[in-house]
Amino acid sequence: FDPMEVRVFIILLSYVKPLDEVDRLLAQHSAYLERNYAAGHFLVSGRRVPRTGGVILAHGSTIEEIEAVVSTDPLITEGVATSEVIEFEPGRWADDFGHLRPEGTGGRASNVD
Repeated sequence: FDPMEVRVFIILLSYVKPLDEVDRLLAQHSAYLERNYAAGHFLVSGRRVPRTGGVILAHGSTIEEIEAVVSTDPLITEGVATSEVIEFEPGRWADDFGHLRPEGTGGRASNVD
Protein backbone atom coordinates (compact mmCIF):
# COMPACT_ATOMS: atom_id res chain seq x y z
CA PHE A 1 0.00 0.00 0.00
CA ASP A 2 0.99 3.62 -0.45
CA PRO A 3 1.67 5.13 3.01
CA MET A 4 0.47 8.52 1.77
CA GLU A 5 -2.94 6.97 1.09
CA VAL A 6 -3.37 5.26 4.46
CA ARG A 7 -5.55 6.98 7.03
CA VAL A 8 -5.78 6.18 10.73
CA PHE A 9 -9.03 5.65 12.65
CA ILE A 10 -10.23 5.08 16.18
CA ILE A 11 -13.26 2.82 16.42
CA LEU A 12 -15.26 3.22 19.62
CA LEU A 13 -17.72 0.45 20.49
CA SER A 14 -20.34 1.14 23.17
CA TYR A 15 -22.41 -1.66 24.65
CA VAL A 16 -26.15 -1.00 24.58
CA LYS A 17 -27.21 -4.39 26.01
CA PRO A 18 -26.30 -6.19 29.26
CA LEU A 19 -22.88 -7.81 29.52
CA ASP A 20 -24.36 -11.32 29.41
CA GLU A 21 -25.57 -10.56 25.87
CA VAL A 22 -22.13 -9.17 24.99
CA ASP A 23 -20.42 -12.25 26.44
CA ARG A 24 -22.66 -14.54 24.35
CA LEU A 25 -21.07 -13.02 21.20
CA LEU A 26 -17.42 -12.81 22.32
CA ALA A 27 -16.23 -15.87 20.37
CA GLN A 28 -17.77 -14.48 17.17
CA HIS A 29 -16.39 -11.01 17.91
CA SER A 30 -12.93 -12.49 18.53
CA ALA A 31 -13.05 -14.26 15.14
CA TYR A 32 -14.08 -10.94 13.53
CA LEU A 33 -11.07 -9.23 15.15
CA GLU A 34 -8.69 -11.97 13.97
CA ARG A 35 -9.99 -11.70 10.38
CA ASN A 36 -9.41 -7.97 10.37
CA TYR A 37 -5.95 -8.19 11.93
CA ALA A 38 -5.09 -10.72 9.21
CA ALA A 39 -6.57 -8.42 6.54
CA GLY A 40 -4.35 -5.59 7.82
CA HIS A 41 -7.16 -3.30 9.00
CA PHE A 42 -6.60 -3.44 12.77
CA LEU A 43 -3.49 -2.39 14.69
CA VAL A 44 -4.54 -2.49 18.37
CA SER A 45 -7.77 -3.39 20.16
CA GLY A 46 -9.09 -3.86 23.66
CA ARG A 47 -11.85 -3.34 26.21
CA ARG A 48 -12.79 0.04 27.57
CA VAL A 49 -12.28 0.54 31.31
CA PRO A 50 -14.77 0.29 32.88
CA ARG A 51 -16.15 -2.42 30.59
CA THR A 52 -18.64 -0.35 28.60
CA GLY A 53 -17.38 -1.24 25.11
CA GLY A 54 -14.18 -1.50 23.14
CA VAL A 55 -11.58 0.54 21.28
CA ILE A 56 -9.85 -0.39 18.03
CA LEU A 57 -7.04 1.48 16.29
CA ALA A 58 -7.37 0.83 12.57
CA HIS A 59 -6.04 1.99 9.25
CA GLY A 60 -7.42 1.98 5.74
CA SER A 61 -7.92 4.03 2.60
CA THR A 62 -11.24 5.69 3.49
CA ILE A 63 -13.60 6.10 6.40
CA GLU A 64 -16.22 4.29 4.31
CA GLU A 65 -13.91 1.27 4.09
CA ILE A 66 -13.51 1.15 7.87
CA GLU A 67 -17.22 1.74 8.48
CA ALA A 68 -17.96 -1.21 6.17
CA VAL A 69 -15.55 -3.38 8.19
CA VAL A 70 -17.19 -2.28 11.46
CA SER A 71 -20.66 -3.02 10.10
CA THR A 72 -19.75 -6.74 9.97
CA ASP A 73 -18.84 -6.97 13.68
CA PRO A 74 -21.25 -9.44 15.33
CA LEU A 75 -21.66 -7.03 18.24
CA ILE A 76 -23.01 -4.49 15.76
CA THR A 77 -25.05 -6.84 13.57
CA GLU A 78 -26.74 -8.34 16.67
CA GLY A 79 -27.53 -4.88 18.10
CA VAL A 80 -25.46 -5.39 21.26
CA ALA A 81 -23.16 -2.42 20.61
CA THR A 82 -23.06 0.81 18.65
CA SER A 83 -19.98 2.19 16.95
CA GLU A 84 -18.32 5.49 16.19
CA VAL A 85 -15.47 5.74 13.67
CA ILE A 86 -13.17 8.73 14.15
CA GLU A 87 -10.57 9.60 11.52
CA PHE A 88 -7.52 11.55 12.60
CA GLU A 89 -4.26 12.80 11.13
CA PRO A 90 -1.35 11.56 13.23
CA GLY A 91 1.19 14.24 13.99
CA ARG A 92 3.66 11.96 15.75
CA TRP A 93 4.48 8.30 15.25
CA ALA A 94 6.03 5.70 17.53
CA ASP A 95 8.78 3.74 15.82
CA ASP A 96 6.62 0.59 15.94
CA PHE A 97 4.15 2.28 13.60
CA GLY A 98 6.83 3.35 11.14
CA HIS A 99 5.33 1.28 8.32
CA LEU A 100 2.33 3.65 8.36
CA ARG A 101 4.34 6.86 8.60
CA PRO A 102 4.27 9.03 5.46
CA GLU A 103 7.62 9.27 3.67
CA GLY A 104 9.90 12.05 4.84
CA THR A 105 8.66 12.30 8.41
CA GLY A 106 11.64 10.56 9.99
CA GLY A 107 11.54 8.59 13.23
CA ARG A 108 8.85 10.73 14.76
CA ALA A 109 6.89 13.39 12.92
CA SER A 110 6.90 16.73 14.65
CA ASN A 111 4.34 18.59 12.56
CA VAL A 112 0.87 18.48 14.18
CA ASP A 113 -0.38 16.68 17.26
